[in-house]
Amino acid sequence: MRNLTITRVQEIEDNLTTVRARMDAAAGRAGRTPDAVTLVAVSKTHPMADIEAAYGAGQRDFGENRLDEFWEKVEAAKARGLNEIRWHFIGTFQSRQTSQGVAPFALLHAVDRVKIANRLNRDAGEADCVLQVLLEINVSGEESKHGFAPAAVKQALPMLLGLPNLRINGLMTMAPFVADEARLHAVFSALRRTRDELQQMAPDADLRQLSMGMTNDYEAAIAEGATLVRIGSAIFGARD
Repeated sequence: MRNLTITRVQEIEDNLTTVRARMDAAAGRAGRTPDAVTLVAVSKTHPMADIEAAYGAGQRDFGENRLDEFWEKVEAAKARGLNEIRWHFIGTFQSRQTSQGVAPFALLHAVDRVKIANRLNRDAGEADCVLQVLLEINVSGEESKHGFAPAAVKQALPMLLGLPNLRINGLMTMAPFVADEARLHAVFSALRRTRDELQQMAPDADLRQLSMGMTNDYEAAIAEGATLVRIGSAIFGARD
């Protein structure tokens, strides 16, 4: 591995093994198969050498939340031959940034309001492409968090599904940073119920994806139906 000690490579490999084992166990306890949940390794602020180490250990889905950092890493990954990476953008967009969201992302996780959806749709249309997106839902109701309120997303859904250059694949949320397991389960189950209600409203849509769960709460998220978990520090350590 370039610019990376053997000790660091082994650390990342060991961390991935631990996270994957805990994910598999959580899925098993919930009566789900391990392949029902995708691990997105949140590599934001971490160097390409860390990404290369995780890639060598079989990781393919990586999450970034800053567009300038993402583009630098895309070019670096190409130079290193990491050609199977599936990039996820897990941050929110400012209005002036949406044109940069028309990028080689497997999935945009955090479309948090109608204005941003409209702008992404416009920019994707100009680029003659279709973006795969999730709608961010503020289930907890915290003022510090982005996202649609559950009632608001139900009202907006017909319009959002009508945008020709967006494909809505499901929902995303961030739980409160708490140690209360009951509170975490309540938030994650509320997102699943919101998705189920939206699916009933639009039976022809494919809203199967639920992006929920991070380092501190991913096992609770898997128990409540997460299909994507976004894990950073449990793999790469604390961010600088």
